[in-house]
Amino acid sequence: MLVIVGYIVVIASVFGGFALAGGHLAALLQPLELLMIGGGAAGAFFVGNNSKAVKATLKALPTVFKGSKYTRALYMDIMALLYELLTKIRKEGLMSVEADVDSPENSPLFTKYPAIMADHHIIEFLTDYLRLMVSGSMNAFEIENLMDNEIETHHHEGEVPVHVIAKLGDGMPAFGIVAAVMGVVHTMESVGLPPAELGILIAHALVGTFLGILLAYGFVGPLSTLLEQKLHESTKMFQCIKVTLLASINGYAPAIAVEFGRKVLFSTERPSFSELEGHVKSAKSR
Repeated sequence: MLVIVGYIVVIASVFGGFALAGGHLAALLQPLELLMIGGGAAGAFFVGNNSKAVKATLKALPTVFKGSKYTRALYMDIMALLYELLTKIRKEGLMSVEADVDSPENSPLFTKYPAIMADHHIIEFLTDYLRLMVSGSMNAFEIENLMDNEIETHHHEGEVPVHVIAKLGDGMPAFGIVAAVMGVVHTMESVGLPPAELGILIAHALVGTFLGILLAYGFVGPLSTLLEQKLHESTKMFQCIKVTLLASINGYAPAIAVEFGRKVLFSTERPSFSELEGHVKSAKSR
């Protein structure tokens, strides 16, 4: 929603200011210039990226029009789930969660948290490391190193669309110049026309540079920043799970282990101690 609002503000400010200054908006309506800029950028997008990057970018783009799913409620759900799992392990032993880990969709613990179950990345990350804990063949340092490597891989994969969109935005002004040069060439080959008509052709050519810069800094470039912010949010979820499980492996009680996880969250989503405690109690009573 904020993306659409931002686009409206950009359009209203730029074109509204031009109109208030006495400019003629019809002069800016140059579909052929947009064809050259947009088509050139689209072609360069496919030339400069492999199929994996193209698919990742096309998959990531729709998410910019949606709000963040990593809300305070989601974080409280994951910490409540972790608390229940760790409490069960502490009371009944590691083997008691084996069935939950092997089949989370049939687990009474996991199914209490549909928002968590809807994200297969979170479920896979959590169950994989619980399974390693159950196996008992790795110590805390080895599991931590493996977690760090997996989180780093996740982050690198998430950066692909960010870099692709950033480079696409960086190229827009250049394609705007290409469109402008083509317009100048057309003007020069029409040099026999009256000065008034030549002026119109030159104005049309300059619109190409204008559109290239506007698309780069007002529309395409900001999307890479937004995708990067969303990537950091998704990584923070994995870090929360990581520190909670490691605290449990190192012998801390479930309540303290969950507190470790709470402390790594961004302040905008981090629940207070009493909020989390109340949420955990309500979840346990369900």
